[in-house]
Amino acid sequence: MIFTNVFITIATNNIEKLVVFYVKLLEQKPQKLINNVYAEFQLSSLTLGIFQPQKNHQSEFFASNKSPISLCFEVTNLEKCISDLKLLGYPPVGKINIASHGYEIYAYDPDGNRLILHQSKEQKTEKSHV
Repeated sequence: MIFTNVFITIATNNIEKLVVFYVKLLEQKPQKLINNVYAEFQLSSLTLGIFQPQKNHQSEFFASNKSPISLCFEVTNLEKCISDLKLLGYPPVGKINIASHGYEIYAYDPDGNRLILHQSKEQKTEKSHV
């Protein structure tokens, strides 16, 4: 697998409050901002994303036994990564979603941590049939 970036995302039901907190804590405005949906802060070697989960995914993030943190892997070829995860024995769940920022699918690591495999719309290539 070829990764172009790895970043941490935090799910929240109160995105405005959490974004204000991180603006103050990090002493910077988000580099990317989609009101009431997503904010992204770039730190020297880490990208921190804060997002409002879609209503049909909120139970995955806010159940009492689940963490609101996901590891998001930005990839150059989403289909290849899906194939690689299947070979590893950890196939993604569901189907590829089209999000405001690109294409994504969810998987889980051996400990049950949520992984988001993401391919931006800009990275879509002729070889990738997302």
